[in-house]
Amino acid sequence: EPDSPQIHTPPKAPTREANGPIATPTTPSITAPSTPSSPGPQGDCDGDGGGGGSPSSPGEPRPAYESPDPENGSNFCESGATPGHPPGAKFSHILQKDAFLVFRSLCKLSMKPLSDGPPDPKSHELRSKVLSLQLLLSILQNAGPIFKTNEMFINAIKQYLCVALSKNGVSSVPEVFELSLSIFLTLLSHFKTHLKMQIEVFFKEIFLYILETSTSSFDHKWMVIQTLTRICADAQSVVDIYVNYDCDLNAANIFERLVNDLSKIAQGRGGHELGTTPPQELTLRKKGLECLVSILKCMVEWSKDQYVNPNSQTSLGQEKPLEQESSETRAPETINRYGSINSLDSTASSGIGSYSTQMSGTDNPEQFEVLKQQKEIIEQGIDLFNKKPKRGIQYLQEQGMLGTTPEDLAQFLHQEERLDSTQVGEFLGENERFNKEVMYAYVDQMDFQGKDFVSALRMFLEGFRLPGEAQKIDRLMEKFAARYLECNQGVGKYVLSRKIFFFLLVPVKVKNKMSKEQYIKMNRGINDSKDLPEEYLSAIYDEIAGKKIAMKETKELTMKSSKQSVASEKQRRLLYNVEMEQMAKTAKALMEAVSHVQAPFTSATHLEHVRPMFKLAWTPFLAAFSVGLQDCDDTEVASLCLEGIRCAIRIACIFSIQLERDAYVQALARFTLLTASSGIAEMKQKNIDTIKTLITVAHTDGNYLGNSWHEIMKCISQLELAQLIGTGVKARYISGTVRSKEGFMASTRESNNDEYLGLVGGTVDRKQIASIQESIGETSSQSVVVAVDRIFTGSTRLDGNAIVDFVRWLCAVSMDELASPMHPRMFSLQKIVEISYYNMGRIRLQWSRIWEVIGDHFNKVGCNSNEDVAIFAVDSLRQLSMKFLEKGELANFRFQKDFLRPFEHIMKKNRSPTIRDMVVRCIAQMVNSQAANIRSGWKNIFSVFHLAASDQDESIVELAFQTTGHIVTNVFEKHFAATIDSFQDAVKCLSEFACNAAFPDTSMEAIRLIRHCAKYVSGRPQAFKDYTSDDMNVAPEDRVWVRGWFPILFELSCIINRCKLDVRTRGLTVMFEVMKTYGHTFEKHWWQDLFRIVFRIFDNMKLPEQQTEKAEWMTTTCNHALYAICDVFTQYFESLSDVLLDDILAQLYWCVQQDNEQLARSGTNCLENVVILNGEKFNAETWDKTCNCMLDIFKTTIPHALLTWRPAEGEHFDKTLARAGAPRVSRASIWTQEVQVAQFCERERRCSAGTQEQRLFTALLIKCVVQLELIQTIDNIVFFPATSKKEDAENFAAAQRDAANVSDGAAEAPDQGMFRYLTSQQLFKLLDCLMESHRFAKSFNSNNEQRTLLWKAGFKGKSKPNLLKQETGSLACGLRILFRMYTDETRRDAWEEVQRRLLDVCGEAVAYFLALTSESHREAWTNLLLLFLTKVLKISDQRFKAHASRYYPLLCEIMQLDLIPELRAVLRKFYLRIGLVFGIAPEPQPRLTVREQLKEEEEAQ
Repeated sequence: EPDSPQIHTPPKAPTREANGPIATPTTPSITAPSTPSSPGPQGDCDGDGGGGGSPSSPGEPRPAYESPDPENGSNFCESGATPGHPPGAKFSHILQKDAFLVFRSLCKLSMKPLSDGPPDPKSHELRSKVLSLQLLLSILQNAGPIFKTNEMFINAIKQYLCVALSKNGVSSVPEVFELSLSIFLTLLSHFKTHLKMQIEVFFKEIFLYILETSTSSFDHKWMVIQTLTRICADAQSVVDIYVNYDCDLNAANIFERLVNDLSKIAQGRGGHELGTTPPQELTLRKKGLECLVSILKCMVEWSKDQYVNPNSQTSLGQEKPLEQESSETRAPETINRYGSINSLDSTASSGIGSYSTQMSGTDNPEQFEVLKQQKEIIEQGIDLFNKKPKRGIQYLQEQGMLGTTPEDLAQFLHQEERLDSTQVGEFLGENERFNKEVMYAYVDQMDFQGKDFVSALRMFLEGFRLPGEAQKIDRLMEKFAARYLECNQGVGKYVLSRKIFFFLLVPVKVKNKMSKEQYIKMNRGINDSKDLPEEYLSAIYDEIAGKKIAMKETKELTMKSSKQSVASEKQRRLLYNVEMEQMAKTAKALMEAVSHVQAPFTSATHLEHVRPMFKLAWTPFLAAFSVGLQDCDDTEVASLCLEGIRCAIRIACIFSIQLERDAYVQALARFTLLTASSGIAEMKQKNIDTIKTLITVAHTDGNYLGNSWHEIMKCISQLELAQLIGTGVKARYISGTVRSKEGFMASTRESNNDEYLGLVGGTVDRKQIASIQESIGETSSQSVVVAVDRIFTGSTRLDGNAIVDFVRWLCAVSMDELASPMHPRMFSLQKIVEISYYNMGRIRLQWSRIWEVIGDHFNKVGCNSNEDVAIFAVDSLRQLSMKFLEKGELANFRFQKDFLRPFEHIMKKNRSPTIRDMVVRCIAQMVNSQAANIRSGWKNIFSVFHLAASDQDESIVELAFQTTGHIVTNVFEKHFAATIDSFQDAVKCLSEFACNAAFPDTSMEAIRLIRHCAKYVSGRPQAFKDYTSDDMNVAPEDRVWVRGWFPILFELSCIINRCKLDVRTRGLTVMFEVMKTYGHTFEKHWWQDLFRIVFRIFDNMKLPEQQTEKAEWMTTTCNHALYAICDVFTQYFESLSDVLLDDILAQLYWCVQQDNEQLARSGTNCLENVVILNGEKFNAETWDKTCNCMLDIFKTTIPHALLTWRPAEGEHFDKTLARAGAPRVSRASIWTQEVQVAQFCERERRCSAGTQEQRLFTALLIKCVVQLELIQTIDNIVFFPATSKKEDAENFAAAQRDAANVSDGAAEAPDQGMFRYLTSQQLFKLLDCLMESHRFAKSFNSNNEQRTLLWKAGFKGKSKPNLLKQETGSLACGLRILFRMYTDETRRDAWEEVQRRLLDVCGEAVAYFLALTSESHREAWTNLLLLFLTKVLKISDQRFKAHASRYYPLLCEIMQLDLIPELRAVLRKFYLRIGLVFGIAPEPQPRLTVREQLKEEEEAQ
């Protein structure tokens, strides 16, 4: 027999694996030898017979092979059916039969055992075994479609080949083992859809076990891991393994176990147990890492369709990796690509080939994910059960994975092999009711029928381990006995007793072996005091002695051997051989058990499978790569680890698995040593490579990194510092970190530790500094610098969400850099400015999201306590803003407003004059250079100037005001339509300038500019109507009011309310100027809004302020405003009468009630002016309102307290103090009310401490003044100003001349007052007011005691207080109105009422005059009596009779008094008139005048 071909690949032609060369001269390769290239026999066999020999042609006689199975061979040849299969399965050609026979024979040949002892390479057994395996491999590799799809051949593979492999797969002969692995690879490639169960056995019982056990040899582990490398390089195989096993409830977790085992190997665990040399251990580690990286590559390859490269490159693999740019010595082919480099065969990487898919299941990712979740729940429940059964059962029931009935639980205990047998026994043996029910159900589900006693007992004890407690055993054995007897009714009575079992189970194979005689003797009398038959006991003894009854052990036996420490290589080999023998038995048994099972195999197609795969395995991946980078300096290990991390990040990114992505990026960042506390002084080549990998990840996976950008940005920031140190720019960062005895020196404590990259140690000398700089020098290489820049320039290619994350974390790192009080760094801040430039061309919606983050960062940085940092921020903002403004802005967008907002924030929060001045200058520059492009940004500009306007720094205020003035006068003129949105902001800004009390000139100029703004509103109303942005709910015709006039007038009112006298007076003037100038364009409802603003001027007085300021305000501003309001009302009466009359009357009413004489007088004067100027246009309703207002004022200003006031108990008045407060008045006549008020107010101003009484007296005096003013107002309104005074003067003059000769009903002078417009009822209302005022004054003047009391209290002039003018003025006005109505022909219907009132009033008045005792008081009534008598003398005779009859007695009494000549002359005429009217005296000559009559009388005398 010729020598069998060598399986080992010659060293000269190493096979290239997925991650570089794996075949070395010292380590064998599992790559199969090349098969003959010549085609096999064509025909129905389709080359299935092709193998290592020279096949015959179809027509040639075939050599006769001796059948290895003579019993079945002949049958097969005759029937064409496979043994053990239905006879219907036949071959369609004789060559297929031959192929089957050859195949089966080779399988049987390969299973022949080898001779004991060390294997001899030249022995016939070994050579035949190797040859048969080589031929089998060749057959499988060249198999055609018939072989791959015919059921007979598939079954042959299952029944013969897989069983043969289970034997050879544990061979200690490397050549046999390697061939077995090659055959398994081929099966996995071509036949996996038919061999699901067999493949599971291979993995679970052989390959992974060999990896896990510590007794297997290095060569075996190496060959297995070589095989796994091939498997892991095929994406289809990797995903299929996960889908078909890890997601199958009844299969082992092959993928999870594979990854965990590879991770342990890659971490170098257990190397010392193998007895391997360090080089061998390193080689094994590398291979483990290669497998892990291959798996990750496959996962990346599988999900590549979902990856979007931000740099528009097809994939990460086709890009030149950063590692190649460094001066590494690694071969270029070790740079791995994401793909299936080494497919398992020459077909497509899917490995599916051309076999039938009838066994394939449907690939439904959601369904598999649910299955995997259920499997994890079941596994978790089993783990809990194995610790505490009840908890495990409860958990599974809560999750809906286990029923609640005892039968359900019993079935679960039977079927689930992973349960701990001891815990099962304990649970079944518990004495609780439910446990017993489960135990009964458990035993009842067993069938002991037809089994002898020992066999049944063996079966019973297979599922659990008997508990140690006797009572538990008792319950279990009792139920077993009952069930056994139930299944075997014909058994003799002697087994009914459960006690029998305890004696029968006494172990026979114990240390001191019991003889059969001893056993029989011990069991006497156990059957109800009788003996069991000796034959029966003897048979039991023989059965147990031959094979002891072994209770189920826990499944930790296999792992025990792996944990044992092996003393020597010889011992290890012995142990391994024992284990291999056991493995072979187990594997063979399992293979035979599943050889007829049809299990559907799903060929994965969906990329979504990668997500759960990665989530399942990311932890062992990370552990392997982290350990590799941490404790191994080998460049190849580091390269593999970095590539694995890079792939893992890619997968986590593609599927948005944030936790895992962040963990890998953090690990990568940690191994750069840039952020580590150990410091960059320890930096090695692997750390440099890690930095490059991190940069590459940032460049290629930027769209997916999310929060992981934080770690990357921190590293880039620290990298820049490392570059500065490495190039010697910042050596102080090294020398500054020296330790003193107390720890860091003060300067170090104050600084940010990140600043120094953790460089600590003793005193650092120049040599050490040079050494450190050299070690980190490569961080400054051109490739690194360019790559970092590429991250920032490439930010333009990130998608809308990724760029926001990028910017957010860059800003966060920038804040960390700037946090150092001693050495703030601005690297990241500079980068923020750069990426802002780069990304400014993005669509505005994306840009606004970016700027939301960057703008907020500038807000904070611009307010940094370090002025240099703030200046840099503001200047950067300025540059960016100028660039941004150049682009202009589309209508209805507000991006400029967002962009310029940081200026506003900095101005508001930063109190540094330097920064504030800089902000103002930046804004001024923008206005001067970019005014034409600014749209929504005007709002921010005016907001900045608004903040500057209240500053106390002259230069800031001056520059801001100059720019604002330029905008208002020039920019508004040219670009008003673009600035209209911020028009009200401009006016508000000017208002703020006006309110800065520190610069009065600026205030006045600001008011002038506001007046200038009114011209724009007036001249361009259409611009406001067309503007629609924020006023969609405002009618177009109202927009000019809402956005134009209202802001101007409102801000002017704010100036009035906030500023000092001169400024507010100017503001008030301008406000009413605007109203008077442009009021003709105002709508009625605009006036309502406007006067709400105007009346706010008076609201200022409702605030609690100092009395002096309040008095000044009332005397000046309120007074001025009141007259101005009345002027406007008069000017636009037609528009305002309906909407504002009530408000104006209410405001006048309020003014009159204030404790301010000037304001009260002004209120009544304004009321008078309004009525006199507009009364002719009043309608009846307006007159009613006006009269009611006067009535209300009268009623509320009558000083009733004058009659009721009493001093506080025990109070004494200091007359000296009271007198001292009174001014000297030279006038000797009676003190009028005006003089008294003036005196008292003066005293109030001089007395520093005014008492409560004095304040009350002031208010009362003001009320008295108001009463007088109102009397005068009514008089002026009804009769026109100065008419009454003129009439009084004429009456007095006439009495003096005694020349009155006017006939009854003589025509009066033409009416100028409002008398003719007032109805009689309205006049009666006014009369009621006057008479009430008159009566109050009379009652006060008559109350001498009260007047004395008030005089003593200080309410006085030189004489006692009196209300003479009110008393006489009110009556005089009333009499004039009554007599005027008495003679008005148009009021005939009221004459009766007028006469009644006249008679009452005049009679009462004369009677009161007679009662007066004071000469001065009577003197005050002189004009009143003259008026009364003169008016009565002018009425008709008929009316005169009624009056004379009423007054005659009283007038006679008056004659007794000492009257002045003028009064006596009028009385004389009255009496003469009586004589004539009543016919007492003869009628006078017709032509004689009164004067002539008097002259004749004198002559007669």
